[in-house]
Amino acid sequence: MSKMTMTQKILADHAGLDQVVPGQLIRAGLDMVLANDITGPVSINEFEKAGFDSVFDREKISLVMDHFTPNKDIKSAQQCRQCRIFAGKHRIKHFYDVGKMGVEHALLPEQGIVGAGDCIIGADSHTCTYGALGAFSTGVGSTDLAAGMATGEAWFKVPEAIRFELKGKPGPYVGGKDVILHIIGMIGVDGSLYKSMEFTGEGIGNLSMDDRLTIANMAIEAGAKNGIFMVDDVAESYMKLRMERPYKVYEPDEDAEYAETFEIDLSEIKPTVAFPHLPENTRTIDQVGDIAIDQVVIGSCTNGRLSDMGIAADIMKGKKVADGVRAIIIPATQQIYKDCLKLGYIDTFIDAGCVVSTPTCGPCLGGYMGILAQGERCVATTNRNFVGRMGHTESEIYLASPAVAAASALTGKISGPKGE
Repeated sequence: MSKMTMTQKILADHAGLDQVVPGQLIRAGLDMVLANDITGPVSINEFEKAGFDSVFDREKISLVMDHFTPNKDIKSAQQCRQCRIFAGKHRIKHFYDVGKMGVEHALLPEQGIVGAGDCIIGADSHTCTYGALGAFSTGVGSTDLAAGMATGEAWFKVPEAIRFELKGKPGPYVGGKDVILHIIGMIGVDGSLYKSMEFTGEGIGNLSMDDRLTIANMAIEAGAKNGIFMVDDVAESYMKLRMERPYKVYEPDEDAEYAETFEIDLSEIKPTVAFPHLPENTRTIDQVGDIAIDQVVIGSCTNGRLSDMGIAADIMKGKKVADGVRAIIIPATQQIYKDCLKLGYIDTFIDAGCVVSTPTCGPCLGGYMGILAQGERCVATTNRNFVGRMGHTESEIYLASPAVAAASALTGKISGPKGE
């Protein structure tokens, strides 16, 4: 009897095996190999150093110029140029440069490039995002990525899994960011170390695809190898609208073996904020206290999607950003930017006193477009709040949902969307 989880079934199929068990080393075929303008050049150097002269499949590699683009300095320009030359030489189909790029983990699902049942590696730790679609996707180092680009395969140790049984419905202004911060606060940043976080239960149906993408995106912040959701009608509708190729839905065996099971009642979760300097340092909005802020960032691969922009615009409409606060809004893809324009969100943001950027990772990793000075505090919808992550080592980042970030921009201190 197989007793396999979703992740284990995907890995078994991609390794050509009937069965895999936790801890087993396997070599699995890949459906997509991803790099960006930071990790891509390192992988390309390794690829060329190893003597590879061709890629395994020009349609199964994605290179997304999103971290420091439009180029912020000479080094970032050089890195993008190297990726551009490589993409041209090998005729990479999914090469996204200035003008058509977006933040990679928002762009690939939106464009229908990844889907259920895929086995995906990316030289970026938040590659685990695509588990929202029922894929196995995980971040790897640049050397593994170089080998993946050349051979179409990667080595994995089969992870054991933790099951999160979701039930109930989130309250107003409670979204995927609050759910995953709640979970990380509960299990810790190493609570799922090298394990698969598998999300099941009827509560999934009360989460939008954007909520699920946010939750899967931050699985890595609990130390997980990957996060993965059961595929339902909502996910299937999302993929059918976008994907031109077939996908495969995997379900866990009824007697699948989990290291632990947690039951999460979505109706009990409150807006949640992660305090410096770890995502596990969570407090609900009613426990935050009086904390003045200098900057707000709404965007990133975690919360730069259209519904995130909509929530922020709804809260900011007809209001003004507090004096002394810089509010930076970054739609995660060109399509999201266009949709924001059509829906009037951009007008709302600019009228409120925000700045709106072209898609980029920018400030999330302390790149550009919002670096913090010594002693400054930022509420960000990004995924990490480590020391120095967004600038000076004596600055502070508070991770929150777009609702909390937008409300905080208006009051000048960390605030709930309903005035908490």
